[in-house]
Amino acid sequence: ILDGRVKTLHPRVHAALLARRDLQEHMTQCKELDIELIDMVVVNLYPFERTIEVEGVTLDEAVEQIDIGGPTMLRSAAKNFKAVAVVTSPEQYGLVIEQLKKYGGGVDLKTRLELARAVFRLTSRYDKCIAQYLEELEIG
Repeated sequence: ILDGRVKTLHPRVHAALLARRDLQEHMTQCKELDIELIDMVVVNLYPFERTIEVEGVTLDEAVEQIDIGGPTMLRSAAKNFKAVAVVTSPEQYGLVIEQLKKYGGGVDLKTRLELARAVFRLTSRYDKCIAQYLEELEIG
């Protein structure tokens, strides 16, 4: 939709991420709505910071590298870290693969919490970079 601007912002996706596995009401609603739960999210954000470092980058080029759906999915998954593992960087892949092997396809709660912390650090930095770019932008 809209040349790729809208991809992942859908209630079914976020319900699959945010459903609390310990609440029967959530599980019943997901079953009634035929929503399959998501246990892991792997998202690499659009490279906004790298894009704006390129000499001569235009405003339109920069704006197209502002990721909307990625941070939203990351935040939804991180909010539900008790049930969902969320991976934000290739540097985390080894740890997660090791956990998946060790726990038969799962990731332990301690690791899920650390991954969730990484999400909020990342999205905070990402938004700060965008805000700073827009603050320094001069038009007209």
